[in-house]
Amino acid sequence: MAGEDGADGGESDSRGGTGSHGEPETSDSLKAFGEVLKAFRKRAGLTQEELAPLVSYSPTSIASFEQGRRFPQPEFVEKVEQVLDAFGALRGAARHLSRQPGLAKWFRQWARLEAEAISLSTYECRLIPGLLQTEAYARTLFVNQLPPMDDVQIDANWAARAERKRLLTERPNTAYSFILEEHLFLRRTGGVGVTRELIDHVLEIAGLRNVEVQVMPLVRENHAGLAGPMQLLETPDNKCFGYNEGQETGQFVSDPKVLSVLQLRYARMRSQALSLEDSLSLLKRLRGAL
Repeated sequence: MAGEDGADGGESDSRGGTGSHGEPETSDSLKAFGEVLKAFRKRAGLTQEELAPLVSYSPTSIASFEQGRRFPQPEFVEKVEQVLDAFGALRGAARHLSRQPGLAKWFRQWARLEAEAISLSTYECRLIPGLLQTEAYARTLFVNQLPPMDDVQIDANWAARAERKRLLTERPNTAYSFILEEHLFLRRTGGVGVTRELIDHVLEIAGLRNVEVQVMPLVRENHAGLAGPMQLLETPDNKCFGYNEGQETGQFVSDPKVLSVLQLRYARMRSQALSLEDSLSLLKRLRGAL
């Protein structure tokens, strides 16, 4: 999905979250976290250069965090919280960080609904959806993005992706359905090691009670998803929406007539894809063949 995943979101989430000049887009919550970080650093009597080695991040990264230009990763928050003895203030500020940085503009409306959905259905034929990606797989997508992204952008996009992935475990009452084309695993994006880790991760996620993963076999004479990838969700008040993504664009779908067509196609694909048990069996065979 072009926005997130950017390789998926908006999703294609690989480009998402950068401004017109290539800098990651900021938000008030990121700026607020940066101000809190700066205040505790100064309270400790440390410069950015002195703090950097204590938390295993570069002075440039520290500056980006303080300026609200970079989404802090959980491990950074924990390290800096301990080093600066911040009384839990940095952890608290991090919990309120917006999920928006690292997501393409056109994907954000969908991301807000996705965070509250009671069901989410995803069909992908281009890449592994962002919610199922490993860090190595996601970074491979980011590195291959054109025009190229710098390290700051890549880190910001991965931080947003990692934050978004928490939905699978933080919302156990949300039903997640994924239909993935077999060729996504046969492509070996990132190499054998990355693919092996990816399959292991997908198998682990598929073990969650609220997650169903089906594989569309490589050979399939009849296929209801030839028009491309799609996402469908249902909100707590039982409203349905869809999202389709292409290169540099995303389409939010609210028209009931269009949604009816997409739901019909998705239902047909669920019957055309391998069963849940056969899908897991195929993934294990693919894993063993690597």
